[in-house]
Amino acid sequence: MEMMKIFKIIYREINGLHQAVYVLALFTVGSQLLALVRDRLLANKFGAEIEVDLYYAAFQIPNLMFVLFASTLSVYVLIPFVTQRMNGGDASRAKVLLSRMFSLFLFAYTIIAFLLFLGTPYLVKSLFLGFSEHNETLILLTRILLLQPLFLGISSLYGVIIQLQKRFIIHALSPLIYNIGIIAGILFFFPLFGLPGLAIGVVLGAAGHLLIQIPFVYKNELAPVLTTNVDRSEIKSVLKTSVPRAITLSINQSVFFAMVAIASTMTVGSVAVFQLALNLNSAPLIIIGASYSVAAFPILAKLYSRRKLKEFRLQLITALRHIIFWTVPAIGLLIVLRAHIVRVILGSGEFDWSDTRLTAAALALFTISLTAQAVDLLLVRAFYAGGDTRTPFFISLASAVVALAVALFFYQLYANLPGLATTFTNLMRVESVTGAEVLILPFSYALSLCFKLLVLLFCIRRRFQLPFGWLRIHLTRAFCSALSGALAAYFTLRLLSGFIDINTLLGVFTQGFIAGVAGIIVTGLSYYLTGAPEFTEVCQSFRLRLGRVGN
Repeated sequence: MEMMKIFKIIYREINGLHQAVYVLALFTVGSQLLALVRDRLLANKFGAEIEVDLYYAAFQIPNLMFVLFASTLSVYVLIPFVTQRMNGGDASRAKVLLSRMFSLFLFAYTIIAFLLFLGTPYLVKSLFLGFSEHNETLILLTRILLLQPLFLGISSLYGVIIQLQKRFIIHALSPLIYNIGIIAGILFFFPLFGLPGLAIGVVLGAAGHLLIQIPFVYKNELAPVLTTNVDRSEIKSVLKTSVPRAITLSINQSVFFAMVAIASTMTVGSVAVFQLALNLNSAPLIIIGASYSVAAFPILAKLYSRRKLKEFRLQLITALRHIIFWTVPAIGLLIVLRAHIVRVILGSGEFDWSDTRLTAAALALFTISLTAQAVDLLLVRAFYAGGDTRTPFFISLASAVVALAVALFFYQLYANLPGLATTFTNLMRVESVTGAEVLILPFSYALSLCFKLLVLLFCIRRRFQLPFGWLRIHLTRAFCSALSGALAAYFTLRLLSGFIDINTLLGVFTQGFIAGVAGIIVTGLSYYLTGAPEFTEVCQSFRLRLGRVGN
């Protein structure tokens, strides 16, 4: 009976934007905590050394494969098509479409993955020039990880059914299980198999990501099956939408790919610093930005398909307001507390003080663009909901060019102008730390995201006649609240420095935690005093949620 209750909770329907967001955010927090445990275990065992460099480099080809192939099956492409085919209440046409896309993916991915398996040695030698002494290990890791996109791709297709039925808890649990698999790889498989054990853990996590969805999907009327009945016109219409999106996402992934390749030519540990800082930045991004964009997309797609454009714009503005409400203060707090965050999460074992300083500086640079990253997730999905995949493609392409051009330009300046390099390292407070050139990469990425945000806002205003008269006052209010919270956190750190021993993990955590709480309280008070409507909406939503739980 208890097990049945658990299944009912996991598979129950969640209605309403804010209710869905808070459910997604709650479980995402759990998933991100596990991700932080995962990174702490890696940092503790290896530090920012070659083992972690190889581990993260091995993800690049499989991740690009996932983006190119599995994105074809993503909710953001297929939900509008499935919704259109279900408007009459008949699910059979939607099931046929999902079955055809499922079969096409399995066929195409199997062939391409096999060819990549054979060609991995040539790709690794050509792309990761800095790892020539470790090619055999990198080849083996990459080949194992080629299984990951297969499981995640099928899971992505199942996610269409999960989100259409508003079973957001399942959607949120999948990445949690994925991280459990990776942690198992670090704790249990690495001692048995060495570095390949880490890759085995990733594959098991990806399999778990898929398996948790099967009980619900299997019983659903939309459950896809293998089929040889292919309607070329239908597949073509989906691919016409999905291919530009797949290429758009592959552009973003290619930027990371190129930056990891550049980092491989820098000081040993540069890939680890870059990726670990990116992972820390991803935690608030996924909790806030991804939660709102995932919850909003099915609603936006449905409203646009029914030509309810006024409601579409209102829903989009609501999500934008709340993303700004959460992310702008988060930037201030993360920058102030960056060193404490890195020391608590990663600073143990082989991860030394130099690694901590570099990672903290990289985290600060990534964090500057947190609002841009979160808004980007939402606006791109708004274009997809409106059936427009070309605009995000061209904007992403331009952003990628900016990111790589800035990275290569400043890398040359850093190498050839010692005075500029000294000024940069002093500004980032990493003077005399070996390997500081890696900070050019997050700086370039953040700059390109800010550029991309401006272009996205301009284009979405024209595409959907979206009013932006509200934006200035909301940004001003968020900035003032962020500044108040950041100052409160900063002065709390200074105040506590004479009372708490920061040479211990407990001391660092206590000081950072108290300062963070002080910053959050002052931020909330600032929002309350300035009459932020989001503050009231959040409080009302929580009261409504607690009232339902009490009943």
